[in-house]
Amino acid sequence: MAIDLALSSSVSAQDRDALRTVFQSLTVTSCPRSYNFHMHTVHSDGRLQPQQVIAQAIEIGLQGLAITDHHSVGGYQVAQRWLDQRRTTDSEAAMPRLWTGVEINAGLLDVEVHILGYAFDPQHPAIAPYLNRATVGGEGYQAEQVIEALHRAAGLAVLAHPARYRRSPKELIPAAAQAGIDGIETFYAYENPSPWQSSPRQTSEVQALGQACGLLNSCGTDTHGMSLLQRL
Repeated sequence: MAIDLALSSSVSAQDRDALRTVFQSLTVTSCPRSYNFHMHTVHSDGRLQPQQVIAQAIEIGLQGLAITDHHSVGGYQVAQRWLDQRRTTDSEAAMPRLWTGVEINAGLLDVEVHILGYAFDPQHPAIAPYLNRATVGGEGYQAEQVIEALHRAAGLAVLAHPARYRRSPKELIPAAAQAGIDGIETFYAYENPSPWQSSPRQTSEVQALGQACGLLNSCGTDTHGMSLLQRL
């Protein structure tokens, strides 16, 4: 059956606007028990099955989340089907909202960064090259091209963990903003503490830089292990 791209992208635009509103409301305490927008499953380099992600999200009481596997929406697709089925069998339980998500390798200021894509239409041809489980080469590798592809697919682009690269946040965040980025992963635990909490020093710097550039705030545990409440 042919896909109605106009309708599909219209739905994604509604998802994008809803997510933008959430990003505008996030604080340092939003993650990991209210919202979590950075996690990985067995569909890239994580250990959790997509069904386990949703089961944990329900148990934790998450209001919203996104699975951000590297260059893949396979985990999201499985999780969405499982979540839809769970809604039909347990209609009274509080269910989180699941947005599309992906983590994409990209070049910015001659270093490799990770760009998180959210609320995009996974069927849109512009995003297709970035969903093949591998880094895109050539011009498509550049951050501007990744961001443009996400925007064409009605999504949002966010710079992941801005204080974890070979260039400083003071360099990368303004450059990302100039390239068209929508937001930054402001609330992130760089030292992998237990219990999880956003790193105070980096958070303060990143949040100030993002505010100066007019960017949205995101948050996430960057889970690769067996718990959405930790990175590893």
